Amino acid sequence: MSSKYYTHFVAGAPGAKQAGEYTGVVEMPLPLHPQGGAQDISALLASNLNLRSEDIRILIWARLH
Repeated sequence: MSSKYYTHFVAGAPGAKQAGEYTGVVEMPLPLHPQGGAQDISALLASNLNLRSEDIRILIWARLH
């Protein structure tokens, strides 16, 4: 069962077209654990934006109910 999360993040890499600050809803395939959720969201966003996980900085994330 997928879970939706509100996210506010900064994506940045030298020369990246996708660099900037974003907010939105991210759908994850499984519910995230509070301790490691930010890394999982970073990995998904980085994959979708063709960036490295290190280039994504999660500012806020919260599960939507």
